Amino acid sequence: MLEHGGRLRAAAQTHGIPVERWLDLSTGISPYAYPVPPVPTAVWQRLPEEEDGLEAAARHYYGAEALPVAGSQAAIQALPDLLPARRVTLALPSYAEHAAAWEARIEHRCPAGDAKAIEQVLDDTDLLLLVSPNNPTGHRHPRERLLEWQHRLAQRGGWMVVDEAFIDCTEEDSLAPAVGRGDNLVVLRSLGKFFGLAGARVGFVLAPATLRAALVGKLGPWAVSGPARHAARAALSDRGWQQTNSRRLANAASALDKVLRAAGLPGGNGCPLFRWVPHPRAAELQHALARRGILVRHFEQPAGLRFGLPGDATALARLAGALYELRPLIESPK
Repeated sequence: MLEHGGRLRAAAQTHGIPVERWLDLSTGISPYAYPVPPVPTAVWQRLPEEEDGLEAAARHYYGAEALPVAGSQAAIQALPDLLPARRVTLALPSYAEHAAAWEARIEHRCPAGDAKAIEQVLDDTDLLLLVSPNNPTGHRHPRERLLEWQHRLAQRGGWMVVDEAFIDCTEEDSLAPAVGRGDNLVVLRSLGKFFGLAGARVGFVLAPATLRAALVGKLGPWAVSGPARHAARAALSDRGWQQTNSRRLANAASALDKVLRAAGLPGGNGCPLFRWVPHPRAAELQHALARRGILVRHFEQPAGLRFGLPGDATALARLAGALYELRPLIESPK
């Protein structure tokens, strides 16, 4: 399996620190989880039913028809078998599961933030795969540019797949409403990040009807459990909580920026759900933080750390104290 954030128990065993003493900033999952209402007993006893209102709630939230799946990971693994693409362009760095799913067909690997590099190979590709905001750097191409790329691909029968797992705080950048106006666009969304419900394993595929039907055939019935559908419907329908959480996440990201800058690290890179910190000694910094019971995500190419949001003032102060102790390492380039 590929490396992912959130492997807290493995870190606890490696460093000999009990799980309950860790500050886990490794995932980019919101520290403020949606308060799921109690699950009625009948939801546990019955098979999931499409008439429960989830699809309608998702349609209203995303502005397009959305197929619920068992986390966007299920779609990531299924799409290569369903899309007619032999030459794939992947923008990197990126969520590693995309590269793994399309590995045999990737012909071009472009820097995620380099629009010119992507445009140079666009007419020589069958499918362009992007993550927006990019994971882990947070880079976003302007929505108008993405729609232009989609149109260019459509003229040649090409596809564009955009993973928008972290976009909920900046919905104005989302391509979701454009899905119904084209037949070559696939948008992946997740309930795990903004809503803090990663354990529910709920994602959505926004795509043309024929592709959604093909996915249903491949994934089979009852792809999402009844309790998970119950949680997702409530979260997607609660506009008041969504607005409150957007403000709360923005404030938490701003507070994290101040701590990073005070420690001599760059702030402001990333998106409201995480911060991206490039550093030549990222691996050493990750290990030093882990010895202090703070788990962050390390990336080798490019060298950097991804910091999730501390959920309260105590957690933020703990991170600030650890980074203060590590100033000599932070300020030394080698």
